[in-house]
Amino acid sequence: MSSISANPYINFQGKAREALEFYSAALGGKIDLLAATPDGPPKVAGPDDRIMHGAVTADGLLIMGSDGHPDYPPTIGDTMAVALSGSDRERITLAFEKLSEGGTVKQPLKQESWGDTFGYFVDKFGINWMVNIYEER
Repeated sequence: MSSISANPYINFQGKAREALEFYSAALGGKIDLLAATPDGPPKVAGPDDRIMHGAVTADGLLIMGSDGHPDYPPTIGDTMAVALSGSDRERITLAFEKLSEGGTVKQPLKQESWGDTFGYFVDKFGINWMVNIYEER
């Protein structure tokens, strides 16, 4: 059965662990933190690792974020995105194409090291979108 969802994805500018732990403590639920590896899939983040991807999940709630990349500091308005994800490849690919019309594709959909298909763009209204297609799990 395919699925689709949307949730906030926040660039915490180096404070992802602190922010996601705060949200987890306030909202309950589970926290997952991953760090990048040089040549492979992400790993569970250690206490001193930069957070490549983190998530707080609780009762249908999902808040995701990262530390961002130090070489690409965000500008005002770039610290949040709508994260669209799911397993329906055809539907989500079409959504990527339609939502990015009149906007700027920053990364076309492509296979990533973690195994999913990922891309991102800014729509014609200036809203950042991150799109992730995963195989049914």
